[in-house]
Amino acid sequence: MTVEQEWIRPEGRAELVPGTIGPRRSVPAAIERPEYVGRDEAVSDTGPYVQSADVIARVREASRIAALALQAAGEAAQPGVTTDHIDAVVHDVLLQNGAYPSTLGYLGFEKSCCTSLNEVICHGIPDSTVMESGDILNVDVTAYLHGVHGDCNATFLVGDVHPRAQDLVEKAYDAMMRGVKVARPGREVNVIGRVIEKFVARHGMESVQDYTGHGVAEGFHNGLIIPHYDSAPMFDDMIEEGMTFTIEPMVTLGSQAWEQWDDGWTVVTKDRSFSAQFEHTMLMTADGPELLTVV
Repeated sequence: MTVEQEWIRPEGRAELVPGTIGPRRSVPAAIERPEYVGRDEAVSDTGPYVQSADVIARVREASRIAALALQAAGEAAQPGVTTDHIDAVVHDVLLQNGAYPSTLGYLGFEKSCCTSLNEVICHGIPDSTVMESGDILNVDVTAYLHGVHGDCNATFLVGDVHPRAQDLVEKAYDAMMRGVKVARPGREVNVIGRVIEKFVARHGMESVQDYTGHGVAEGFHNGLIIPHYDSAPMFDDMIEEGMTFTIEPMVTLGSQAWEQWDDGWTVVTKDRSFSAQFEHTMLMTADGPELLTVV
């Protein structure tokens, strides 16, 4: 851990270690499940990049419900609360709106959202870890409804957060929105990452390269990859009207180098620097992007 990370981290807050993972939450039988639940593969992680009007309408509704659950998670992110409680909040909101938590049962993931605290870059598993004042928490929520997914995440300040960590969170949001702004029909998807990487670098931060945005609709991840760095000439898919995809940069205060916990999911920065992320599902229209994961 660098000296900077020591003074950004809440006083007395050690590097994170896995907590106790509670039981998988139940879902009423009446709520439709994705095809991968109960299987060790996700056949639906394919599909067309450009969606029909019917699919777009369904993605719009799934995205709205995901945004509702994310909003509730943010309100619940307070000192003294466990990340497993955040999972319960997300689970309940999704079910109340007739949606299935897309992560629940996805390739072995047994929780209804991802909770990535402080140095966790992504895919944190909700558990008994108690949040403290000065932490930052990313919550990643995906709703499955009427055969499609809507995906979003945000990083929330927990209590009194160090100004440098606040700045990280603000810059991660700004990076996402800059990526959204440059996405236009007729441009290659790699323009999104080029803008994001240059922006965060100007502020002494790094954009994680190994985890990307993705196409989303009937497949949780339909094969379209949205990089958050200057990947040209790779990832040269042309942006087209009718595409639905996510932009979700992960931004670190230190190095983007990462390692994974033994749980097979939780990704943390090697130097234990803080990481922040934001994500929207968006629809590409003839006039530019329309954000769908909004309340």
